[in-house]
Amino acid sequence: MKKILHMSDLHIGYRNSKDKFLKIIDELPIDKKEASKYVVIITGDLVNNANKFGSYEEAKEGLAYLKKRGFHDVLIVPGNHDYGSGTKGHKKFVRKVQEAFYGKEIVFPTVDIISRMAFIGLDSMAQELNWYDALFSEGELGKRQLERLGEIFLKDRIRACTKRVVYLHHHPFQWRPLHQLKDSRKLKRVLKKAMESGVSIDALLFGHNHQGGSYNGRWDIPRCYDAGTTTLKARSKSISWAPWFNIRSSTRVIDLSRNPSHDYILS
Repeated sequence: MKKILHMSDLHIGYRNSKDKFLKIIDELPIDKKEASKYVVIITGDLVNNANKFGSYEEAKEGLAYLKKRGFHDVLIVPGNHDYGSGTKGHKKFVRKVQEAFYGKEIVFPTVDIISRMAFIGLDSMAQELNWYDALFSEGELGKRQLERLGEIFLKDRIRACTKRVVYLHHHPFQWRPLHQLKDSRKLKRVLKKAMESGVSIDALLFGHNHQGGSYNGRWDIPRCYDAGTTTLKARSKSISWAPWFNIRSSTRVIDLSRNPSHDYILS
């Protein structure tokens, strides 16, 4: 069974974030041979501002460097900054993100089965790009995506997997004005229904708030992790003084074959 390396909120394009990310990859305490035993999951905000020319290309360089270091299985989902400035998004970036990072048109949820583990990626931004809600940093999965998620858990190939990991950008638990996942309760209902039918949800991974932290046991899911901001993108000076806005990198190694107490954050 593969381990998971969970990263988030790279914000490449912000100051020296790209160089920091490449340095972080270089300094990972995982050699090239061991890297093949990991699935890397990056839960959004690969770039800092999608409007900035060349941002996607810079982020792709970072992803390519991960693969050069031996991490062949790299999974991503988009965040609010990948679809605009972070506080103002635009639908044109849906196609651009798919072309840049997936190489084809895709429909969320995405499903990857690796070593009999199902990795289910959600897009918490595409439904947040309408004229009436494209501002601010909230997220929404939308009715159709949630319906498809429920359908996925009914499929034999998903039920036959040994583990199931759901990952998205927006924080599903921590409510914050103009930053929350607006339909988190609906997501909870879909996941609870799956678990009640005998399908385990073994991990729920996310980012967005830059604070990191563990919420294990929420919604009866044994592992619920916020990866913080891997590159430690600073908060604006207007709010950085508040302790509840402190930033943290919680890039975490997760081993689903063991108890959650064995998971750890890379320093």
